[in-house]
Amino acid sequence: MRRPVALRLTAALATAAAAAATTAVLSAPTASAAVTGSATGYATQNGGTTGGAGGQTVRATTGTAIHQALCSRASSSTPITIEVEGTINHGNTAKVSGSSCSTAAGVIELKQISNVTIVGVGGGAVFDQLGIHIRESSNIIIQNVTVKNVKKSGSPTSNGGDAIGMESGVRNVWVDHVSLEASGGESEGFDGLFDMKDDTKYVTLSYSTLRNSGRGGLIGSSESDTSNSFITFHHNKYENIDSRAPLLRGGTAHIYNNHYVSLNESGINSRAGAKAKVDNNYFEDSKDVLGTFYTDAAGYWQVSGNIFDNVTWSEPGEDNNPAGPNPQSNTSVSIPYAYSLDAANCVPSVVSQTAGANKGLKVSDGSCSPQNPTPTPDPTDPTPDPTDPTPDPTDPPTGTNLSIGAGSDGSSKADGTSYGNVRDGDLSTYWSPAGSTGSVSVKWGSATTVSKINIREASGSTGAIGAYRVLNADTGAVLKSGSGAGVITFPSTSLKKITFEITSSSGTPKVAEFETYAG
Repeated sequence: MRRPVALRLTAALATAAAAAATTAVLSAPTASAAVTGSATGYATQNGGTTGGAGGQTVRATTGTAIHQALCSRASSSTPITIEVEGTINHGNTAKVSGSSCSTAAGVIELKQISNVTIVGVGGGAVFDQLGIHIRESSNIIIQNVTVKNVKKSGSPTSNGGDAIGMESGVRNVWVDHVSLEASGGESEGFDGLFDMKDDTKYVTLSYSTLRNSGRGGLIGSSESDTSNSFITFHHNKYENIDSRAPLLRGGTAHIYNNHYVSLNESGINSRAGAKAKVDNNYFEDSKDVLGTFYTDAAGYWQVSGNIFDNVTWSEPGEDNNPAGPNPQSNTSVSIPYAYSLDAANCVPSVVSQTAGANKGLKVSDGSCSPQNPTPTPDPTDPTPDPTDPTPDPTDPPTGTNLSIGAGSDGSSKADGTSYGNVRDGDLSTYWSPAGSTGSVSVKWGSATTVSKINIREASGSTGAIGAYRVLNADTGAVLKSGSGAGVITFPSTSLKKITFEITSSSGTPKVAEFETYAG
């Protein structure tokens, strides 16, 4: 595969001063209110992305403290918001061990966990030469931070050279108002700014800047890694990037209202069957901003409303299929969520006022006028939605409870009492996690169709269960999310394992029965 040329850079990489490591973490007594706004784009699908909402908020000033906050949770799915202030670097980022985490030194490791928010506060959060690695995780928010000069070769190295990297079954990540930057290309030791591979889905990158890198980011690490999909990029600024803005192998991406300046070799590279919906972007002083490049494995695009300002295009060839000089759609892409488009001619102004860390978290509503963000709804708000009444837990579905017999079994996480108590038909026995959150599952030896579950709380603990997610444990897909126990209905699904995940509660929840029904 062709490598992009070296960047036209004049700035040299500054040597970071090592800071003294500390594991101090200050806990706040209330639920998180640090993140502003709500997820957008594909991160709203598959049950949505709420990060650590509803959980404890802690403050961290070192990478070690971030790891300690993750490892101090009751379980790997206990919601938590980590407010970060100061410079995070190799000198203050050590491995921390615990049953609710899997961390490593020299990288912020979000591995095999869920329901986590990392947000920059105060004077700002800078991850200096230190990457953020998300692996086998779900429901993650990263907001208002700067990640810079992460290397894959030379010294020091971190996260394979990616500023933010996701891999191995990652689901539902919202990265918002961040600044990602490097000081060169691969020959200088850097890799991608925002990479996704190995079955990563439902991700949004919004209101962010990506600068001074050989590689903006990829979706799929090779022509055979096409399981990654459903990615949204909106209101971002790509500046002085050689290529991969982004590189898309397979899957679907929605790319709208971004400002591209000085794409030196190529921009949006759709290949290997990928589909990109490219709406109302502003491309400026750049080359080959859209097409299939460096391969004969074709990709596709649907274009509308874009502005091409001083964009040059190469001649088509065996391994190059530029979309210009007059880009036309060659596919159609259906978008499942609502969004408001700014006119392309005002994108440079809107993005300059909103994109990046420490810019006030302003957003756009499609009016070409940046708006102050709206507060994040409190998921613990007890006010019911009159249009979505809570089912009566004393009125179970009709039919056979598939959790009893029928070759069923179970499992649970977060320690606690036996999962077998939720599938024994006895309301006097119950499963309970060791803390306030955890998950319990019912599974079968062969695929079983389920469309309803009934969560019965034990006597004396009614109302303890707060927020929950129902998961297809075969795929990780979120079938339903909400709050409170009782009857939960979702589209009929064939699966071998279904999980009820409690992400918040008042006190210690107790599940007497986890009933499953086909209809």
